[in-house]
Amino acid sequence: MEKAKDKAPGAASRFVKRYLIDALGSMAKGLFATLLVGTIIGAVAMLLGMLVPSGEVELSFWQKALAAITAFLNAIAAVAKNNYVVGAAIGIAIAQGMKAAPLVLFSAAVTGAVGYCAGVGDKAISFVASDVSITAGPIGAYFAAIIGVELGQLVSGKTKVDILTVPIVSILTGGLVGYLLGAPLALFIKWLAHVIGLATALVPVPMGIIVAVLVGWILTAPISSAAICAMIFSSSIIETLEADAARGLMLAAGAATVGCCCQMVGFAFASFRENRWGGLMSQGIGTSMLQVPNIVRHPAIIIPPTLAAAILGPISTTLLPMFNTGINAGMGTCGFVGQIGTYITMLGMGESWWWITIKVLLLHIVLPAVIALAASELMRKLGWIKKDDMLLE
Repeated sequence: MEKAKDKAPGAASRFVKRYLIDALGSMAKGLFATLLVGTIIGAVAMLLGMLVPSGEVELSFWQKALAAITAFLNAIAAVAKNNYVVGAAIGIAIAQGMKAAPLVLFSAAVTGAVGYCAGVGDKAISFVASDVSITAGPIGAYFAAIIGVELGQLVSGKTKVDILTVPIVSILTGGLVGYLLGAPLALFIKWLAHVIGLATALVPVPMGIIVAVLVGWILTAPISSAAICAMIFSSSIIETLEADAARGLMLAAGAATVGCCCQMVGFAFASFRENRWGGLMSQGIGTSMLQVPNIVRHPAIIIPPTLAAAILGPISTTLLPMFNTGINAGMGTCGFVGQIGTYITMLGMGESWWWITIKVLLLHIVLPAVIALAASELMRKLGWIKKDDMLLE
């Protein structure tokens, strides 16, 4: 009995690492390399297209060149954002994160695509076709890829015809799971998004606090906030919701971005005494996950950035409304992806670029830094945070 108890924590730890850290974290890389980059390229194409005169106007050489570049960028963006491409990239990324054998990894392109594109059609049953109105998206690709990888690994290296058996087993098992789970997963994510969106629209203050704090914690934890946000705040789901819920969901995504920024910028400035400029850059535009070992040893250090998120989250849903969508909501200031997504979303909603800039500077950078730094300095004086508690190794 004692031996079983000793093994249980190890098994639970392996499960969390393999499926919630390795697989989920890798899934975000697949999303980043396709959907996110495609969105950014599409936004650049949209801005360049505004410089080309419309109508029956004789274009100059440079305008023709600009029009050709815009058309090229739009074509690339369309491919990068294609559901099957995104799903395949997620499948491969998950397989790579789970250290799958080569044939299993390549087969994951199919299982990921099936899982991503399966969903609900007109008759509310699973499809893998263009008539799907709501797809399971990233979460469907996640489950399909994991099953395909695990069962593909079981037969990998067991026969002399692995070139056939491994892809067949991996694709059929993972594809079947993705196909069967497509409809229920799509409906569950839509329901969850609807609840979050409607709740944020009706009670923006408490939802601003909850979303900003929770997503900020997830970003700092060794779990992918980007992947989770890509599932819940998906543009394809937003398009299916009624106006109030859709606006509320984008508002919640804006609060999620603020919460992530509070963790990253907050830790960067709160730990400046210990980590100086290198720490400021690595945490501020890298990741606050670097502080996880210190948080485990000194839990009090997470209070300053969390306080900033709790204060600024509701401001971002009320006084200074911030909006975002998809994977961008869970990126914070990492590579300034959260800010790029905020601009793309809010410009598309008709807000002026200068007003967006003011709100981004205040809620994403300046106020998180000021609040977290002030709170950490007070806690240092009270002895709750000691010298080198936030020192990065």
